[in-house]
Amino acid sequence: MALLNNDKDVLPLSSISELLSAKIRTLKMYEEKGLLPQKNHKIKKLYSINDVKIIAFVHYLANIKKINANGIKYILEIINENMDEQNRNAFLEIIETKLENISENEIQDLDTF
Repeated sequence: MALLNNDKDVLPLSSISELLSAKIRTLKMYEEKGLLPQKNHKIKKLYSINDVKIIAFVHYLANIKKINANGIKYILEIINENMDEQNRNAFLEIIETKLENISENEIQDLDTF
């Protein structure tokens, strides 16, 4: 039995913003544009660890690569429609590893990412 369930919705956007060093308003803007995983929580939207990986990828595409909302939606659509869950998770693990290796000082050099 695993100790952690990476699919369980436990994190609010405020915690995710701290993890990603992003402004909460930025994440709410992504949410309003439909770039974050859809949640049905009525009172407070919570996200899973697996959702954080996608949110980090969206933030990277928007903030660093300067891809607009329509472009990000298209990229996410390609990933979701053309990858099975195992390949999608492997892809997100690769992205997570690359993003972890980027420090704030290296942000200017991200064109080589």
